[in-house]
Amino acid sequence: MPNRRTLLTLLAVALLTTPSLARAQPSPARSVEVIVPFPPGSTTDVVARLVSTRLYITLGQTFVIENRAGAGEATGSDLITKSPPDDCYFVVSNIADHGVGPSVDPAMPYDSVRDLSHIGPMTQIPSVLAVNANGPICTLADFIAAAKARSGQLMVASPCNGTSSRPKQEILKRSAGIDAIHVRYRGSGPLMNNVAAGQVDAMMTTLVEAGCNPRFRLLAVTEPRRVEGWPDLPTFVELGNPDLVASIWFGLSGPAGLPAAIVAKLNEEMLAAFDHTDVVPHLIKTGSTPRRMSAAKHTPFVASGVRRWAAVVRVANMRLG
Repeated sequence: MPNRRTLLTLLAVALLTTPSLARAQPSPARSVEVIVPFPPGSTTDVVARLVSTRLYITLGQTFVIENRAGAGEATGSDLITKSPPDDCYFVVSNIADHGVGPSVDPAMPYDSVRDLSHIGPMTQIPSVLAVNANGPICTLADFIAAAKARSGQLMVASPCNGTSSRPKQEILKRSAGIDAIHVRYRGSGPLMNNVAAGQVDAMMTTLVEAGCNPRFRLLAVTEPRRVEGWPDLPTFVELGNPDLVASIWFGLSGPAGLPAAIVAKLNEEMLAAFDHTDVVPHLIKTGSTPRRMSAAKHTPFVASGVRRWAAVVRVANMRLG
């Protein structure tokens, strides 16, 4: 099963290497740089072959995918904000760098709304509260009861404050009236191993990472409705936590001032790509789904997310770390 980093890289390549999008570029002699602000991840052979075939058969010009990690994953976006506003520089934007990050990191080198042209979302991944599959907690009610019985002692992990996992924990704590210890990790690998070993009680992670892993039991998902392919996984909403609706999103963004015609055309072609790319069925199987939204709606969506997470961060007094 591909991890989040793999999905990001594959999505960027697959969406930006379709024939229609290649034709949309007005400068076919110039290469297009797409920055993925995460380290490269492992890939499955099937998807790697699919992307390679698409690269060699359908490209009308050269697309260069670059992995630029670091500085809370904001390095890639910062590079794009300093690029000229043309059709040759893009970044895979996301909820961490462009939603939560501006609030937890006062030193963020860019304004995630003002300094970027948000072209549109590509995919969304639900978050889930997960526990050890062999542990005593079987439902969200069990989790809440355990948290109340061990007030201030139950441990819930997340991969650092810069992601959306920690603020989602804070929403759950406030909604359910519980207290818990936040355990910070620098990456999902050690986090998942410790939850599976019973050293940490629970984690807020993605459906992609935990959904098909037999080591974990999923208690609830952060979607307004049950996720396709996961009929037995309840939502936080139906379990009495209506504020906990927040998927992890990934989109495509360019420098501020990108001409409106380019933004509109890229958004149009991205939406069209989802209609025929073979990546979509693979995404659905892992718990991720394409997110369809016009550029006109996507920028306000990003801005509203910044405001929402700022309020959560302020109440919880969260800082990057």
